[in-house]
Amino acid sequence: MSKFGVMVMGPAGAGKSTFCASLITHLQLNRRSAFYVNLDPAAESFEHAPDLDIRDLISLEDVMEEMGLGPNGGLIYCFEFLMENLDFLAEALDSLTEEYLIIFDMPGQIELYTHIPILPSLVRFLTRSGSLDIRLCAAYLLEATFVVDRAKFFAGTLSAMSAMILLEIPHINILSKMDLVKGQVKKKDLKKFITPDTTLLEDDPVEIARRKAEGSSAAVDDSANPQEREALMRGASFKRLNTAVAQLIESFSMVSYLKLDASDEGSVGAILSYIDDCIQFHEAQEPRELKDEEYDE
Repeated sequence: MSKFGVMVMGPAGAGKSTFCASLITHLQLNRRSAFYVNLDPAAESFEHAPDLDIRDLISLEDVMEEMGLGPNGGLIYCFEFLMENLDFLAEALDSLTEEYLIIFDMPGQIELYTHIPILPSLVRFLTRSGSLDIRLCAAYLLEATFVVDRAKFFAGTLSAMSAMILLEIPHINILSKMDLVKGQVKKKDLKKFITPDTTLLEDDPVEIARRKAEGSSAAVDDSANPQEREALMRGASFKRLNTAVAQLIESFSMVSYLKLDASDEGSVGAILSYIDDCIQFHEAQEPRELKDEEYDE
């Protein structure tokens, strides 16, 4: 019997836990069952108490104190420890029925989604037939305020694409915290970010305004002091890097975004519909039998 799950990922501060809380609330309001798994060993507080918490197995604070590791090294150690104790997950998840949506709340350290092979191993364990057999999809959150800074937006989009390639599971990308950009970005401009391409760099209003301020003859060059951040961000090398990243993303043509306002139930419901479609949730549900009283007039 298949189970169903979504792995909520993204950089720190993207609103992963907030989205998980809104998703659980929405499921409860629509009489659907959720099983909330916290896999962030550094998490501190939750709106909904996790049904399964990695901190009951190992916490980042204890690892940093006992092993003398920093936050990033400590988190990787926590996940390596989890991979050595997968019964912790299997025993809790094995009895769940197909009526549940299992929500995995992941940490925000970006290296987990880019080049360290721990998460692919975890995904293979969760989705392997004959074991837990979870129909799993990934939801990668990127803060909508990134659209104000094109370089930051393309860096975030590159990390999203890296996660897609690394994990090899159905994947949706989400621009979270849409309420924070209302009034800052016009709707017609925001549409350009839904499917990123190189034209976003060409019509960057910040770059256009800078050139106007410095005069039309101002040219970018590499002669500025590399220790000066502002000078570096205006340099030709930085511009070429951003262009190369944008071209790479456009050539793969894998990343597009959905918009999320976690405070809007309709927005959360729309994201859930995409998750359900990815994992084919409704196709596995049996028709609900009517109780005797439901026949009464």
